[in-house]
Amino acid sequence: MEEIELYLDDAKDTMDGAIKHLIIELGKIRAGKASPQMLEGLQIDYYGSMTPIQNVATINTPDARTLAIKPFEKKIINDIEKAIRNSNLGFSPSNDGDMIRISVPPLNEERRRELVKRAKNEIETAKINVRNIRQDANNSLRKLTKDGVAEDLVKSSEDRVQKLTDSFIAKIEQIFSIKEKEIMEV
Repeated sequence: MEEIELYLDDAKDTMDGAIKHLIIELGKIRAGKASPQMLEGLQIDYYGSMTPIQNVATINTPDARTLAIKPFEKKIINDIEKAIRNSNLGFSPSNDGDMIRISVPPLNEERRRELVKRAKNEIETAKINVRNIRQDANNSLRKLTKDGVAEDLVKSSEDRVQKLTDSFIAKIEQIFSIKEKEIMEV
């Protein structure tokens, strides 16, 4: 039935969105080498509105251990530096008046384990999101039974939703495995 296919497609699209969000969040967890994604989510007050740092400065990596941030306007350099210092990223930015440089220190064993824990939390959140999507899809499918759709058709659709959920949980586990290896690599 066409309505069932719409629910299944919607569940798949929403689960894809959960995976994309997970990848963005894991990108913020550094794995020893500098990456502009480390500063994603940091914002400054720019003319009265909170604005991501990427929108007010260029961020690049001159080498594997350094981030260079060049604001489009020199007057906001102190705001960017303050945002970096106040974040929980553990960076000590240096400001030369034109550019902010961040030296990304090598990770020690304890810090690596903390980052793996953070990654596990993101993984668990993604799994919960996927399971909630499954639950919403199943609830929508069960409502179709009240609208006269055959129970065996709804049941087979619920089985398809479960298989979809299992495949996305497996993808999440695979993503975690790669990220954990990346973090623990010395």
